[in-house]
Amino acid sequence: MVFLKWVIRPYLYIQYFFQKFTKQGAFGADQAVYIKKPCKNTGNFLKDGLFKYHVKQFHESSCSVASIVSVVNTLLERQGSLNGTCVTQQDLLEKVKTAHWKERMSDNGYKGRRGLPLHTLGKVLKASLKAYDIPYQSVEIVQTTGDPAKLKNTRKLLRDRLEQFEKKSNCLIISHFDQGSFIKDLHIPHISPVGGFDPVSGRVTLLDVDSTQAWPYQVSFDTFYKGLSYNYNFIFRKFGYAEGGYVCLTLYAKL
Repeated sequence: MVFLKWVIRPYLYIQYFFQKFTKQGAFGADQAVYIKKPCKNTGNFLKDGLFKYHVKQFHESSCSVASIVSVVNTLLERQGSLNGTCVTQQDLLEKVKTAHWKERMSDNGYKGRRGLPLHTLGKVLKASLKAYDIPYQSVEIVQTTGDPAKLKNTRKLLRDRLEQFEKKSNCLIISHFDQGSFIKDLHIPHISPVGGFDPVSGRVTLLDVDSTQAWPYQVSFDTFYKGLSYNYNFIFRKFGYAEGGYVCLTLYAKL
């Protein structure tokens, strides 16, 4: 925690103000567009459910909890087993013990570690689905990359998954990204579900669980991929964070 306070934070603020001054990154031309109109019923139960059960994280490191609880409530409603009472973030932490999730959400973290790296997010999602008896076909953890040798295939796979979510309503994506790549904030690891994709414009809708974000927002596909693939270098690798990526949950044809 001392390392975070006295080394990482100052570096992040210097980076933030440099990009603000030079109009780079989220301060540049390709900025996030906020969606301030109420969400309309689309008929896509995953999209509608994720908007309906969207909640904000209860503290700065609990983005994984807010993201997964919206997924759990969406799928429980689809199964008809929600019974009018939503699962809360605290319910989820009490029930799912994988990866010391509850301890990671505490002020001191678990052995000094807070939040969830990408692969741990995938494990916790699987454990949450099991805890609430939610059937699924697969949970795939995809670490994105800027490696030119892998870039084309990884980008295509992501775009295919986004179109699958939008058009078929049989999969969803929880993104693990650099928040400062999308909005005017620090470059820190963050987690939020995807809420939509426009195949024509290529814009991706993020249901950001950060309590400072009053509305969902859209970013271009290129910006979305860059945010997922952001390389934290030495700063966060000490805590298990490298590039980000996403977790893709694929459902059976019928729940």
